[in-house]
Amino acid sequence: MLPRLIDLGFIAIPTYGVLLVTGIALGIFLAGKRAASAGLPGEKVADLAFWVVLWGLVGAKVLLLVTEPSYLTSLTNLWWLLRSGGVFYGGFIGAVIAAFVLLHRYHIPFLRTADALAPSLALGHFFGRLGCFAAGCCYGTICPEPWGVTFTHPLAHSISGTPLGVPLHPTQLYEAALNLANYGFLAWLYRRQPRAGTVLAAYLMVYGVGRFVIEYVRGDADRGFVFGGMLSTSQAIAIAMVVVGAVLLAWSRRKKEADSSQPTAHSKKNPG
Repeated sequence: MLPRLIDLGFIAIPTYGVLLVTGIALGIFLAGKRAASAGLPGEKVADLAFWVVLWGLVGAKVLLLVTEPSYLTSLTNLWWLLRSGGVFYGGFIGAVIAAFVLLHRYHIPFLRTADALAPSLALGHFFGRLGCFAAGCCYGTICPEPWGVTFTHPLAHSISGTPLGVPLHPTQLYEAALNLANYGFLAWLYRRQPRAGTVLAAYLMVYGVGRFVIEYVRGDADRGFVFGGMLSTSQAIAIAMVVVGAVLLAWSRRKKEADSSQPTAHSKKNPG
């Protein structure tokens, strides 16, 4: 692990931050090009993506405070809060809220724009999880398998409470692989020009299922909120994502079938 990419003593550049910014910049750039190729205003979509990311970062911090209120107990902990990445699902909720507001302001269609942004969201998340691995956060449970990863840097323990000196499941890499594969699938699906909402639905379902499974080997999972601790907060949100995605996909298919069954102007003409 490498929590600090550059450390000059008087200034340090965190690896997580560098990877996060890389993922955001690349994701916004590709989203703009993807939107333009589909006839959407690429510049507006890229601008929207920037603000969605900003509000997503705020949402990630807010949900982190909800799950870990100890960050508010001291100024030192509050500083660590600012340096932490936050909770992805909080970021996702914040991003969705920002998207609704800005889409209304920019007068661009929600579902088509969300489809253009969905692959970039998966790609940005891929870079973010690589940053998590470098920082040692979002760590896994004890792993007796050969691929277990042992963290040794004291910063990982001081920032995220990462256990040191014991092999752990590299859940950060599991999720990075999930998001990279999801990006490839979503980019391929988008190029096929499916019905509006299909790409977004696919993102919600694929990530929701993957995150639900990975959560079982997350060592920092909070299981105190849902069904007496049977599920983590993230697993409950993952179930909601899958349900919303399935409903959206069913609605999209039903709408396509309804549209295709409508008589055309030619068929309405009286042949006699």
